[in-house]
Amino acid sequence: MSGIMTHNSYSFGARLTGLLDRIYPDLDTDILASQVIDAYWPEDAHRRIRRRRPGNNMWSERDALLIAYGDSLIDGAHKPLALLHDFLLRHMKGVVNGVHILPFFPWTSDDGFAVTDYRKVDGKLGDWADITRIGTDFHLMSDLVLNHVSSQSGWFNAFLQDHAPYNRFFVTADPDDDLSAVVRPRVSPLLREVETAAGPKHVWCTFGPDQVDLDFSNPEVLLEMLRVIRLHVDMGVRIIRLDAVAFLWKEIGSPSIHLPETHAVVKLLRLLADFSTESVVILTETNVPKAENLSYFGHRDEAHVVYNFPLPPLVLHAVLAGTAVHLLKWQRGMPPAPLGCAYLNFTASHDGIGMRPAEGLLPEAEIDRMIETVKSAGGLASMRALPGGGEAVYELNTSYFDATGHTFKGADDHKIDRFLCSQTIVMSLEGIPAFYIHSLLATPNDLDAVERRGMNRAINRHRWDYPQLLDLLADPDSDQAQVLRRLSARLKLRARQPAFHPNATQFTLSLDERVFGIWRQSLDRTQSLFALHNVSDEAVEIPAIQLNLIEDEVWADLISGDLVRPGEGSVTLAPYQCRWIANSH
Repeated sequence: MSGIMTHNSYSFGARLTGLLDRIYPDLDTDILASQVIDAYWPEDAHRRIRRRRPGNNMWSERDALLIAYGDSLIDGAHKPLALLHDFLLRHMKGVVNGVHILPFFPWTSDDGFAVTDYRKVDGKLGDWADITRIGTDFHLMSDLVLNHVSSQSGWFNAFLQDHAPYNRFFVTADPDDDLSAVVRPRVSPLLREVETAAGPKHVWCTFGPDQVDLDFSNPEVLLEMLRVIRLHVDMGVRIIRLDAVAFLWKEIGSPSIHLPETHAVVKLLRLLADFSTESVVILTETNVPKAENLSYFGHRDEAHVVYNFPLPPLVLHAVLAGTAVHLLKWQRGMPPAPLGCAYLNFTASHDGIGMRPAEGLLPEAEIDRMIETVKSAGGLASMRALPGGGEAVYELNTSYFDATGHTFKGADDHKIDRFLCSQTIVMSLEGIPAFYIHSLLATPNDLDAVERRGMNRAINRHRWDYPQLLDLLADPDSDQAQVLRRLSARLKLRARQPAFHPNATQFTLSLDERVFGIWRQSLDRTQSLFALHNVSDEAVEIPAIQLNLIEDEVWADLISGDLVRPGEGSVTLAPYQCRWIANSH
């Protein structure tokens, strides 16, 4: 460790060797620590190691993310990444300041999550120059698909040929092993038999036969992933999304999810990020129930940011049922993010609306009503295998815009307002808001893609013809123009409110069960803001006295401009109306 004895290096070195000792107790962790440093900081760059103090200075109310595939926009003539950049510059400047480009590497299945080469950009999308150009104008998030690689990757082909070091890169097991406790997000067989130069082997495939799980018990796998991260950071990536990280470590006879070694690997990545010259943020993707998800904050030493996975099903239930009772109950029990950490709030992503995070939060009868209502609006449902046999709904497959098309009462004329209400809730909550491109563009269900591609998730992965989209956005009466215009205006307004800092104080209000209400206060306590969201198709009146507005201050709804007088009259919320009542703006 003598090569890194710089400012704060003793603390760094001790923590690094301590973590490596927990992950690889049988190895010489001093040697391994040097290898980690050489992988993450090649040459002499590691001499610039610095420590970022825990705090709330890594993000602000100005932060919001767009989520998109590299080919969400196509025209048959230009590189899709160039079209995405054009859309971002035309429509997203000042609306969001970050973009999550879903896997942009060469791939074979699962729309990019079966990677063949982590070091290349898929030529059908563009090249590294396109990625770095976007990263120059927006904070850039990329996916580290670290649990598995494509069965057609170079790494796995070398495994099949029994070539070192890749002959030890993948998890293998015996079909006679007790694997009954393994938690699966899929119904496909866990093990796949393959013929290798060393004889037949059964490789572990958590997500499907084309996605073969890497064996992190071999430190060479970890080192190779650190080299990949370094390349991405050098190319401008600043947020590393750890895809499916909960499944990273395998142990026969265990559920093989959330194992201690997995958490130790996340701690190691956080340590490297916190001591980097660049401001690198670690985000964990763990679509699991609340306690398991929050465990990835660790003790402020794992993820900087975790997804707020219960939000998509709970917000959807609220606007479909016309009651926020379950959303409110959940929010009252949510702890604030630890110092130096934050939630990522969203309703829609490239996947479906995950239902596992709703377990224990929504009664089964309400979940069943959601499923039937989403199906009535053209949506689908995907299943997962249960330990010991049987199946359960894993996710609802639908565009979020169409998911709000019907309520438990049926179809009505409130679809756009109902959808806008769902997205405004995301903007109001503690945390960093993120919006899938197909939410901002009010994209309908793509059932043709489901039939054409034979997968439910294609319903929410539409590829817009860019000239056609621009024509729609130029028509002020189109769903696309209305939704993008109104959401953009609210996001620009949000960015000017210090009470919407991701770590600003939050308190859940008890008003009317049809209203999801929260109080936010800026970190410097100069701004108070009451965010009220009517999730019903009925007008609701809230007595102004219930809001406890401080006297002798001017209060106004930032969205409508209406003045509100403390203690006088009532605040009326039209069906699905949202109000941000603040004392300064």
